[in-house]
Amino acid sequence: MKKLSWWQYKTIYQIYPRSFMDSNGDGIGDLQGIISKLDYLKDLGVDILWVSPFFKSPQGDWGYDVSDYLGIDPDYGDLHDAEALIDHVHRRGMRVLFDLVLNHTSDQHPWFIQSRSRRDDPKRDWYIWRDGRGNRPPNNWQSILGGSGWHHDPTTNQWYYASFLPFQPDLNYRNPQVIDEIFNIAKYWLDRGVDGFRLDIFHTIFKDEEIRNNPLSFDLLPDNFTSGYFQKWLYNMNQPEAIQFAKEFRQLADSYSPERVLLGELYANEPTILKYLGANQDGLNLVFLWNLLKVPPQATSLRRVLRFYESNFPDPHMPVYVYGNHDSRRLISRIGEDPRVAALLALLQLTARGVPVLYYGEEIGMSGVQLPLADSLDPVGKRFGWLPEFLVRRMNLFINRDECRTSMQWGDTENAGFCPPGTKPWLPIHENYSRMNVKNQAKEEKSLFNIYRRLLHLRKSSAALQFGHMEILNVDDSNDQVLAYLRTFGQENLLILLNFSNAEFDFPFRAMDNNVVFFIGNYQFIPGDIIRMDPWSGLILNAG
Repeated sequence: MKKLSWWQYKTIYQIYPRSFMDSNGDGIGDLQGIISKLDYLKDLGVDILWVSPFFKSPQGDWGYDVSDYLGIDPDYGDLHDAEALIDHVHRRGMRVLFDLVLNHTSDQHPWFIQSRSRRDDPKRDWYIWRDGRGNRPPNNWQSILGGSGWHHDPTTNQWYYASFLPFQPDLNYRNPQVIDEIFNIAKYWLDRGVDGFRLDIFHTIFKDEEIRNNPLSFDLLPDNFTSGYFQKWLYNMNQPEAIQFAKEFRQLADSYSPERVLLGELYANEPTILKYLGANQDGLNLVFLWNLLKVPPQATSLRRVLRFYESNFPDPHMPVYVYGNHDSRRLISRIGEDPRVAALLALLQLTARGVPVLYYGEEIGMSGVQLPLADSLDPVGKRFGWLPEFLVRRMNLFINRDECRTSMQWGDTENAGFCPPGTKPWLPIHENYSRMNVKNQAKEEKSLFNIYRRLLHLRKSSAALQFGHMEILNVDDSNDQVLAYLRTFGQENLLILLNFSNAEFDFPFRAMDNNVVFFIGNYQFIPGDIIRMDPWSGLILNAG
């Protein structure tokens, strides 16, 4: 077997820096706060930290609107703090990825300020400017959030394009100067020891050179961001040049030693995702896969996802298993606030073949906080603030991303240990913090936190879980109760069983207590070589 690269068998933990730990008492998380919790992350058992943007920004989209890629926003610290973070992570044998927003900048970035100043400015072609059609936008392209992505600028009487929010104008990657500057930025951070990048909305960075209209579609709401708002997103996303750019970026990353990694956020069908990864594994190293954000916690649905991943992303590709992030409803809030279900999903994520990505707070079952849409700090929430609150809740819409970005719940004291007592955190903290926190769960042997911790350390010690082949066992597809698969490497054979139901389940397997490697819930051995699993229980067995 070919030796795997380090990024193919490690676990990733996403930190939203504004909400992780406040070190200076201003109610905002910062880089020194992250550094102060590195021993916690090391003890938890994660390997790679993905840190959301902390670059200089007007904070219109909380760092995803960058005004200086080489500067650190004062809310989070300074360059010394960023370099210290890299150093302290490496001292603990972990790695760190910075979040690089390639598609757009803030409209306060000096590049854009210069670009919009006049039509003949040298930076004009660094962004996408076009004449309108009379009083109408240049074409029918819409933003990811709906409505035209074109915005009229009266200074020069032209329109600029923004894939996301109006204050985030898209860069023009058809200008070689833009690519050169982006590579210089990447080199700047790679030279300082960052282990790679998470690449934000990578699928949008190139647009059709002829600015052709997108064709019509019958899809109203976005479907995997390939269509929506009654048009197919054919010409403003997933252009062939983006796939070539992925390969060029990979060449840059591969020129560094030790090996660096590129983790792409993109939305596309599976054949297109494989093109981004490269037929010869010469594109992006990893790409997020979103299926587990959508399926219910049922054995049939999860089995279908596992089979889909295994058939579409076989070795040497590594599926990326993710349940949540800074843009999604929190996992525990999607599954009825049930820690038993969360524990089984953790068992699945950390034992299936692939790269697990944890969102901060998932390890303690942090809930989303229901916050009034009218009071949203999230610019997406503000955009839809006119919607009646009761309608948003009744339709189960997730519009206000503030709800999944609240402060990490470290302890049971005021402000959950995130910031000092008497300080107002930047977002309200969930009222359950006094019982749902790291301090309390660390003391409880069967807590969700300790389940995550034991699984993460078991994964580190098991070649089968890190490198092994996965075989999904042939359970009747109509069986919505049990999910079963084998992980094998050399002489190590592990059988994973998960009972996603309120009923007992009998699984035919000859075993004794010394076969049990890990368990959630309860089980018993029944005469006749049967394992009887309690409802919502999970087992890892040494299968010999």
